[in-house]
Amino acid sequence: MAVICVGIAGFLSVGLAACGSVPTLAPQETEGRRLYQARCAHCHEDNDLALKKIPPNLHGVFACKALPGGAPATDEAMLKNVLMGKGTMPAFAGRFTGEQMAALLTYLHTGLR
Repeated sequence: MAVICVGIAGFLSVGLAACGSVPTLAPQETEGRRLYQARCAHCHEDNDLALKKIPPNLHGVFACKALPGGAPATDEAMLKNVLMGKGTMPAFAGRFTGEQMAALLTYLHTGLR
């Protein structure tokens, strides 16, 4: 099911770009995007650490019923994964303020790149 959801999310973002309509992000979403680019994208998009197990793409993750690890696709489950780590993902507790974490989650809910 997750593969189908990711495919649909990718299709939707391509469809938006093809129409020439680029959504405007709210300030909190913009901050979340900045945080994502600075702290998440190097693994979840670029894999510039050359990890053997490529981390999942997080764009459109909330369009699915479950996160890639199987937990329900909720803010609480995502928060737990980010702060406590999961599998090869390190814990980020103490690296995000509550406000930053809220912005990151808000951005991920947009499903946009």
